[in-house]
Amino acid sequence: MSEAKVTRPIVSMVAGETSGDMLAARLLSGLRPQLPQSLMHGIGGPRMMEHGFVSDFPMEKLSVRGLFEVLLHYREISGIRKKLMQQLLVERPEVFIGVDAPDFNLDLEIQLKQAGIPTMHYISPSIWAWRGGRIKKIAEAVSHMLLIFPFEEEIYRQAGIPATYVGHPLAQVIPLEPDVAAAREELGLEPDARVLTVMPGSRMSELKYNTEAFIQTAKLLLKRDPHLQILVPMAGAKQRAYYIELVLRAELEDVPVLLMDGKSHTAIAAADAVLVASGTASLEVALFKKPMVIAYKMMAASWHVLKHMGYQPWVGLPNIMAEEFVVPEFLQHAASPEAMADALWKQLTDDSLRTRLQTRFTDMHHSLLRDTAQLAADAVMRVIDNK
Repeated sequence: MSEAKVTRPIVSMVAGETSGDMLAARLLSGLRPQLPQSLMHGIGGPRMMEHGFVSDFPMEKLSVRGLFEVLLHYREISGIRKKLMQQLLVERPEVFIGVDAPDFNLDLEIQLKQAGIPTMHYISPSIWAWRGGRIKKIAEAVSHMLLIFPFEEEIYRQAGIPATYVGHPLAQVIPLEPDVAAAREELGLEPDARVLTVMPGSRMSELKYNTEAFIQTAKLLLKRDPHLQILVPMAGAKQRAYYIELVLRAELEDVPVLLMDGKSHTAIAAADAVLVASGTASLEVALFKKPMVIAYKMMAASWHVLKHMGYQPWVGLPNIMAEEFVVPEFLQHAASPEAMADALWKQLTDDSLRTRLQTRFTDMHHSLLRDTAQLAADAVMRVIDNK
């Protein structure tokens, strides 16, 4: 790579999971035209690769969530970070951009910044929700922060950390008025069918802990409406295979679902309501203006630690942005099939509730709508130019 450094600039990025791959791809769509000859590499997924990004390690290696789950994979993840660090210190990229994955990226960014390499971080860790002390580590690690929520600007201004609000890329990707009829036609569903989309997560650890309860919930709802159509989009082939394994293990293979490869946005657009794991997917559902129930389960030991670390009563992004429970949340033991089925039935059948949610989510969409790709790319170019 030292020879490549002479002939063209290098931009390094690390995204750790499917949502990060999507967010980074939007940034690259604005950055690649400004740096057409740049070598862009690090760790990323298929959407980043569409913009000529080269992933030196499989992104899935970083897609682990939960304190103790990470510990189980610590040696491998630490080894990947060390190898990438050594490579970047030799080639000295114009800028390093960590995309989410703060536990991996911030430590990497600290060492790169100390070596004189400009560092950026795209998506603030949830310091407004828990572990607020990380702002000190962020200040040590990051030359410039790219923010996706407007309320974050004041936090970083007070901390003296250069930051740019670029809007949320999903707000541009998802139309203000989703085409439900077209989504249902694409999936072969009847226009007037009652449709539930079930999204247990894109990480393998999320599938492990959420799948059984989520499908049990769907089974209970089928007793109330035998004609209910159930869609289950999977992030990839590995997730699909693991989902099938989990369903067979739980003896739930008799629950009729349309298991889909990708097409999560189509599945959300087609839905009347969604059962979704907490995370970026819950924001996607809100931007599609869909009623939802947010639920999440994790390893018992991780839950025992994390349940005492939150600053606010919400974990779902739509509720955090609204600063109230606009949609129900069920976490760990509270995420029983019975409780989730009751809540989802209301989301499926209460027309006045559905109208109120559509209005709230439309306002939320407008607040996040910016030319994210261009704003983020411009901020990156400013950092490179000021190097």
